[in-house]
Amino acid sequence: MLYCKRCILDSSDDPNLVIDENGVCNHCHYYDNEARLFLKTGSEAEALLKKTVAEIKAYGSSRKYDCLIGLSGGVDSSYVAYKAKELGLNALCVHFDNGWNSEMAVMNIHNIVNKLGFDLYTYVIDWEEFKDLQLAYLKASVIDIEVLTDHAIYGTMFKIARDNDIKYVLGGHNVVTEGILPYHWTYNKKDYINIKAIHKAFGQKKLVTFPFLDKKMKRFIKESGVEFVNYLNWLPYVKDDIKKLLQKELDWRDYGGKHYESIWTRFYQGYILPVKFGVDKRKAHLSSLICSGQITKEQALEEMKTPPYDAELLKVDKEFVLKKLGLTAEEFDAIMKQPARSHWDFDTEGSMFHYYPILKPLRPLWEMFKSLTGARKAS
Repeated sequence: MLYCKRCILDSSDDPNLVIDENGVCNHCHYYDNEARLFLKTGSEAEALLKKTVAEIKAYGSSRKYDCLIGLSGGVDSSYVAYKAKELGLNALCVHFDNGWNSEMAVMNIHNIVNKLGFDLYTYVIDWEEFKDLQLAYLKASVIDIEVLTDHAIYGTMFKIARDNDIKYVLGGHNVVTEGILPYHWTYNKKDYINIKAIHKAFGQKKLVTFPFLDKKMKRFIKESGVEFVNYLNWLPYVKDDIKKLLQKELDWRDYGGKHYESIWTRFYQGYILPVKFGVDKRKAHLSSLICSGQITKEQALEEMKTPPYDAELLKVDKEFVLKKLGLTAEEFDAIMKQPARSHWDFDTEGSMFHYYPILKPLRPLWEMFKSLTGARKAS
């Protein structure tokens, strides 16, 4: 076992963990590099924020909205909206409803837009299609089921921005709370070929409305002129202080976990990931906070002593999730017992097997070669 002296990740979290001569892991070094590239402080941050806000206002001076905010009701997007109002921006808030909103999330979203005076547009995805996709991913036993939501959100945001003649999208991504995440815990969110391949293998319904990021959509995004602005990287961002501010100013309520505004995400991160894949995402989130100086390693280790899920809440959530997905407890347990598979076991964007179907009979030999050589990049 290898342990990082700085954060709380170890080689059980990442078999390819690299520790330097000072005992610091590659994920901490990645965080430091991201911080150097994207975090701005002092007069540099003030000048950049002032310049960007002026450009957004100038563009929107003759339009109904000058920017768009994807609003989930979580800490990051809620603070983006709060600062947008403080900076004098006129935002259209867009909420992506995939059928898994908690009541608290709905309440937070409405409190935010009502108190800030922003318009809200809610995009509701076709539930039967989305359910079929989620079931396909569960049956495929791949790790990143959240690809489906993130994939759909990305394309939808661009389309809504262009439909409303909006050039700037204000994002909530920030280095200080999200700078660390082991690579193999996730998958490429923009790979539409992988989604289609997994659905073809395990799905039942025909997908008619799901917003795939196919070549046509990616070309549209490239030519749209829409820009993402992540100004949380230019502001002092201490998570606990931001929560207190949101609670005071917007009657915001805390979900108790990162991205837990979604019942599905709470169940996925708190139960499916640790039980089936041996992954506790709290270790990455807490490690980011250690690297940003917001908590100590000792505080993080103390928090890790608590279970990822309250036992009573888990019972309620599990019953709700299985009923909503149409699964019996026995069916779900059978899925959980299936061995984990790689996303690369299925066709991927750029795969030679996708572009040259005649080669597909050779895929088992290629998979055997990869397993013997430890090759990480699949075709």
